Amino acid sequence: MSNRLTGKVALITGGGSGIGEATAKRFAASGAKVVVTGRRAAMLEPVAEATGGLAVPGDAGDPDQSAKAVAAAVDAFGGLDILVANAAVEYFGSATEVDLDSWHEMFRVNVDGVLLSARAAIEAMRERGGGAIVVVASVASLVGPPEYVSYATTKSALLGMTRSMARDFGPEGIRVNAICPGWTRSEMVERAMEELGNRAGVGLEEAVRRATMFYPLKRMADPSEIASCIEFLASEDASFVTGAVLVADGGATIADVGMLGFEV
Repeated sequence: MSNRLTGKVALITGGGSGIGEATAKRFAASGAKVVVTGRRAAMLEPVAEATGGLAVPGDAGDPDQSAKAVAAAVDAFGGLDILVANAAVEYFGSATEVDLDSWHEMFRVNVDGVLLSARAAIEAMRERGGGAIVVVASVASLVGPPEYVSYATTKSALLGMTRSMARDFGPEGIRVNAICPGWTRSEMVERAMEELGNRAGVGLEEAVRRATMFYPLKRMADPSEIASCIEFLASEDASFVTGAVLVADGGATIADVGMLGFEV
């Protein structure tokens, strides 16, 4: 494991499981001091213990909680250098099916949460003379997934936010990039696979096989693989990278839909 984050302080939202948990552990192994935040305290504490970091329970979509998490990082470790905006929720449904309460909740957490976390983090990063923000979007930002309108819309919005923030805060030495993971073995994806399995009348592993059968790599990512990409974007190895969108999807978005019939 590298030591390229030695001396850095990182805040990770949605840090209690999946990609957030893997990123916290990757960052700590690379020398960073880590603060994890999320709505489920019971999930955060083991991650904080494993990383020698700090758990700050809270809702990323709450302006007060976002400021609280950043303040806790500054108080505990002297500043903030990195934000990984990972917290998200999902609801299924097409435009005619999704109810407005779910739609608004998705925007509150997935979009407002990133804006609020970034707003609080940028103020602290200015004190350090710069920093790095990594926004966790999704391949749903780039394609048209079925019956997923609210998730796809919120994740697409994050790409515009990433580019806008990169443009606005680059002169202050604050880099902002997004990562678009494909299917990754996480708690959220497990729920999606259960839904697919129920619809198809198959078990979880068969659902996973069906979900990835047209991926060139023929598998899902492990959260640690996405964490390594996030570490790169957060590190000085990416010092001239800002406003970029890194796609980590096992090749899913390069597949030619019109040719998939030849692979069945």
